[in-house]
Amino acid sequence: MNIQWYPGHMTKARRMMQENIKLIDLIIELVDARAPLSSRNPDIDELGKGKARLILLNKSDLADDRQNEAWCAWFKKQGFFTVRLDSRSKTGMKAVQSAIQEACREKTERDRRRGIKNRPVRAMVAGIPNVGKSTFINSFAGRACTKTGNRPGVTKGAQWIRLNRQVELLDTPGILWPKFDDQQVGIRLAILGSVNDDILNTEELSLELGTFLRTYFPESLEERYHFSLSETEKPWQILWKIAEARSCVTKGGEPDISRAALFLLDDFRSGRLGKITLEFPPEGE
Repeated sequence: MNIQWYPGHMTKARRMMQENIKLIDLIIELVDARAPLSSRNPDIDELGKGKARLILLNKSDLADDRQNEAWCAWFKKQGFFTVRLDSRSKTGMKAVQSAIQEACREKTERDRRRGIKNRPVRAMVAGIPNVGKSTFINSFAGRACTKTGNRPGVTKGAQWIRLNRQVELLDTPGILWPKFDDQQVGIRLAILGSVNDDILNTEELSLELGTFLRTYFPESLEERYHFSLSETEKPWQILWKIAEARSCVTKGGEPDISRAALFLLDDFRSGRLGKITLEFPPEGE
């Protein structure tokens, strides 16, 4: 599969972030805990040079618990403050407030020495589409500040949100980068729902997901769809079995592979397949 998606509004959004970077003290970057490295926009590292950094592993309730721990440890080794988060249930929110203060401790002490007191930390909230930035902001603020939606591209422009005396947030639209050098990154983002489904071949995407699950999480498929898998099972056979398990048939009575593909993707994205992580921390780093 060759996946690329970089609509024009993302160029505008990146330019806007570049213009505002001088106003902020901290970049809060949300990543999807199911693919923490693939869901990091490399442009944010370039934009955020010299700024304090906080990584939020959002949707951690949908990811494998052991891998959540491993990714937190990996990011901390890279020098990032890191918090596991489930924005929808507000799990981890108290830790976010503490992490913001810790990440900006040097800035706060520098202000105090200059006689500047009680100036709030200004933080830019950044991340790829559909990673949950707006849900995080609304949960963190305790009120509806931004629009949310289970699809990429809901947030169109930037807005400042004053949370309290300590923190002001700049909400930004989700942006990808112009080209995925590694197509596995594009595939993972498409599986997560961070790429517009309208441009995707969902059958091919589901074959990729089925192959990964057969290798690393076969029990998730077996428990969800009530069938047994062998090590030699082909990806198309997995979709065939899902079609049979869900009674998806064409008018001719054959298993409906297209509908089965949609079932598999939707079940993964919603967490009905269980806690699954699509990539693991690089070894030796």
